[in-house]
Amino acid sequence: MSSVLHSAAPGQDPVSEAARVAIRYRPISSHLAITPPVSVVIPAMNEAENLPYVFKSLPDWIHEVVLVDGNSTDGTVDVARDLWPGVKIVQQLGKGKGDALISGFAACTGDIIVMVDADGSADGQEIVSYVSALVSGADFAKGSRFANGGCTDDMTAVRRLGNRVLCAVVNAKFGARYTDLCYGYNAFWKHCLDEIDLDCTGFEIETLMNIRVVKAGLRVQEVPSHEYLRIHGVSNLRAVRDGLRVLRVILSEKGVRRAARRRPAPVGVTAQRGEVS
Repeated sequence: MSSVLHSAAPGQDPVSEAARVAIRYRPISSHLAITPPVSVVIPAMNEAENLPYVFKSLPDWIHEVVLVDGNSTDGTVDVARDLWPGVKIVQQLGKGKGDALISGFAACTGDIIVMVDADGSADGQEIVSYVSALVSGADFAKGSRFANGGCTDDMTAVRRLGNRVLCAVVNAKFGARYTDLCYGYNAFWKHCLDEIDLDCTGFEIETLMNIRVVKAGLRVQEVPSHEYLRIHGVSNLRAVRDGLRVLRVILSEKGVRRAARRRPAPVGVTAQRGEVS
């Protein structure tokens, strides 16, 4: 990572390494002393009524909010600017959640990227847990509604069964140990995007990411998460249609892991590649 400071002027003492760290990293809680810049990506289409709840839950220490607008007609962009004056707006040119997220990722300037849905189902205060997992050695912090401590208020019996079956297929085919598969609350180091080469446009984007981080040999840490009910509006998710798209993604991905190209593990981190700690 490049330094955020310029070289000292002639006659001035060079800035100490401690000072550099103090400026580059910021305190966020008594439990987690420092964090690199964090970008939060929110894909949204006609979510003006939900954004007040979403933005209210976001920690004030995050570096930037990137809202990807899918041609909303309800004032979503204006509401976002009122709620978070420094929000970065990306106008989506294509269609689909995957396309929106890929566009948002490209606009991020933070070292860590967090994916948050715009329907009010995610608690922004959980971001600290995701960041904690990343600065502790994980490459990809994967939200799980079914890990110990997680839960969901918004899943039908059909979706729960489908998620369980698809998760089992991914675990068997790619050697993962996931407890949840189709969940959009995740965080990762920005450099991981070079490893996973995202190329899908729909809701299956989350499954593709989960598969490719394992194939790339990246360290995955599941983070227990509480999924709440959508506050306003109706979801564009269709269980059967999108379930079939997820299945096609799973079957199309080869089961052989890619050669890992990631950085050496930090001292003291013992989790194995491709495994969920």
